Amino acid sequence: MAAIVGPFADLVGSTVSDEAIAIDSAEFRKVLGHFPTGVTVVAAVIDGKPAGLAVGSFFSVSLDPPLVGFCVGKSSNSWATIKGAGHFVVNVLGDSQDAVSGQFSSKMPDKFEGLDWTPAVATGGPRLDGCIAHIDCTVENIFDGGDHDIVIGRVQGLGVDRDEDGPLLFFKGKYGKLAPLG
Repeated sequence: MAAIVGPFADLVGSTVSDEAIAIDSAEFRKVLGHFPTGVTVVAAVIDGKPAGLAVGSFFSVSLDPPLVGFCVGKSSNSWATIKGAGHFVVNVLGDSQDAVSGQFSSKMPDKFEGLDWTPAVATGGPRLDGCIAHIDCTVENIFDGGDHDIVIGRVQGLGVDRDEDGPLLFFKGKYGKLAPLG
């Protein structure tokens, strides 16, 4: 039994079992699909050629120093390419860019086919045209997260590129957009 420490120890008791609970992967995916995520494209330039992949697990980490993160499957060929670059740009997709997300989620050899981009100022990584924001980063750290890598990036530059659209969301296996309450 492992001891629970910290502010929540009184809420959950003082011990918890170290035994793993069997979780069905399909049920895990279904349940977590009920949590909406924003959709981004993480991209880098390696040997003069852009590489990228769609990521729905992007998050803010720290204001000081400015850090962001994302999780990516270790088996991803695109991630294997980007990982070696030492930098990346997070392109925040707008609610009209579901086709862009689909392209970067695919196995097509050139995911940038038919898309325009400009180099980010700090790293030269691809800033996709039409995105609502970008965050230009260098790789700060990569942690083991089971079958995923947890990537932490130090922000070197960022900006809002278009303010008129909302973010592209992913919820229960489908794309959606933000609708204000009321």
